[in-house]
Amino acid sequence: MKIVIRLDDFSPGMDMGKFRRFKRLLDEYHIKPLIGVVPENRDPKLDAFRDEPEEDNKKPKGREELPDDKIREEDYPFWHLVRNLQSEGWIIAMHGLHHVYTTKKGGMLPLNKQSEFAGIDLEKQIDMIAEGKRILGGHGIATDFFMAPSHSYDKNTMTALAENGFRRITDGFGKRAYRRFDMTFYPISFKKDAVLKDESEGYTTFVIHTNTLNGDDFAYYEKVFASGKVVSWDEWLLEEPAEASDLQGIKEYLMARFKYIAVHKRW
Repeated sequence: MKIVIRLDDFSPGMDMGKFRRFKRLLDEYHIKPLIGVVPENRDPKLDAFRDEPEEDNKKPKGREELPDDKIREEDYPFWHLVRNLQSEGWIIAMHGLHHVYTTKKGGMLPLNKQSEFAGIDLEKQIDMIAEGKRILGGHGIATDFFMAPSHSYDKNTMTALAENGFRRITDGFGKRAYRRFDMTFYPISFKKDAVLKDESEGYTTFVIHTNTLNGDDFAYYEKVFASGKVVSWDEWLLEEPAEASDLQGIKEYLMARFKYIAVHKRW
């Protein structure tokens, strides 16, 4: 099983120190990930690091200057950074609109009971997707990839995405990309440790939030990258997607519900 990486919650108030540290790992292993960029963040949790000093802002004595250390907020304003990463071969996905949850719906993949989109009427969702696309376009960023906050979306979201020219979404479960609702889904992993032991053919996505990583997490992902199982997104994007089976929706809905219950210990 091959693994690709997606980084969620990319926004101006993110922890840039942790991001740069993780980027150095990615660069060391020549891995190009997908990043979910919030067009206009209004989630205070994602803005929590804006005024904090960056963890690697000061270089300890004797430490060599790493090539990626040139990426500083003062040199690379956030949107400039995003464009720069896209030019390096990173894949950009639109991560919702404001990253603010307004319903308690889990949607078609109920890993969580909160959503920015699921449960919202179609016309409103069309407007939200259009607004996010417009904002990204204003920053010189074009993409047809969507990443739903909290993995929560519904059939109206699929229609709204198609109406606005989006064709790909990072979510669902499975071992290969599949076509459903006129969209191509690139599945996420159900259980990371099981994926690392899986020697069968196929691809899946590890979902990572760099804002919340600690030292143990960095060490874990360095081992994962060293395993040789992790590849860049461009490899998976060359693969022809399969047509989803009639049971795909039921299967991944039940898997998501099971995972929610296992994690939260409630229905």
